[in-house]
Amino acid sequence: MTLAHSHAAPQAEIPDRHLLTTCGRSEATGAPVSLGSVSEAAALQGTELLCQGKVRDIYAVGNDRLLMVSSDRVSTYDVVHPNPIPDRGKVLTGLSVFWFDRTGQIVPNHLISYTDVPAEARGRGMLVERLEMVPLECVVRGYITGSGWKDYQATGAVCGVRLPGGLQESQQLPEPIFTPATKADVGDHDENIDLEAAKRIAGDGELVEELQRLSIELYRHAAAHALECGVILADTKLEFGRRTDGTVVLADEAFTPDSSRFWPADGYEPGRSQPSFDKQFVRDWASSSGWDKTAPGPELPAEVVEGTRARYIEAYERIAGEPFDAWLARSSAS
Repeated sequence: MTLAHSHAAPQAEIPDRHLLTTCGRSEATGAPVSLGSVSEAAALQGTELLCQGKVRDIYAVGNDRLLMVSSDRVSTYDVVHPNPIPDRGKVLTGLSVFWFDRTGQIVPNHLISYTDVPAEARGRGMLVERLEMVPLECVVRGYITGSGWKDYQATGAVCGVRLPGGLQESQQLPEPIFTPATKADVGDHDENIDLEAAKRIAGDGELVEELQRLSIELYRHAAAHALECGVILADTKLEFGRRTDGTVVLADEAFTPDSSRFWPADGYEPGRSQPSFDKQFVRDWASSSGWDKTAPGPELPAEVVEGTRARYIEAYERIAGEPFDAWLARSSAS
């Protein structure tokens, strides 16, 4: 398979400090939402919609739980395209569940169930804890690429972390580095910050140091597993929340093609951008289509839809070590 090349940093969505809502949009009215042709994730009648974003819809389940539904919507340049990528949301949810199961010994996570969800959301929905979210994107970089590569070329550092001279694009770093980010407002891209700024934003320096430790440990664990599967985990974005007793909990998604850069290990070569298992295939088409990158977004050609779907499913099967159909059956989505 010919994979797209990755140039942009993983696009994360905006955390709400008081809920697990990473929608990247303002709160919804509470009425059931009709997603029309942009997604097969159904509106859940009788459930309060808290937030609808470019990818996820968040519903209230009582006072202490949320239903997070990953749709098949796909966006480029912060604009949602009218046609979805079939099964994309199921891949995102399936991989998150896989990683939550594998990392529970490192840090608790927010997942309660992926089967105790409405029939319309099976395979793409997770019942999760409602948490107070830490207003930071916890980014870990094991390779120099994306915005980190641009910063390094300009300053020799990434988010205040000084790096050795002479590094090439996509080169592995001597050690993984923690480079936090935040978002100033809805629709803005991630804003890279240094550790001291992260401590000021979080209002708790010890908490940020604990998130740094956890993020790097999680990255090392996931990167080692991925490499065994022939996949390089170049970097990733993690989000954390806290329970009412102060326990730190891994939230949102974990090590998916939306939150991470996955490169095929075979053919990896420093000194250039790398092929990737993510929506870069869509971005490449959008950037060459003549579209002015403003709403409404253009419809994606069938070959772009099919190629992107194939890349997402290949990422799932390589990393999870099972056919994608096995996830659909286990989650009662097939």
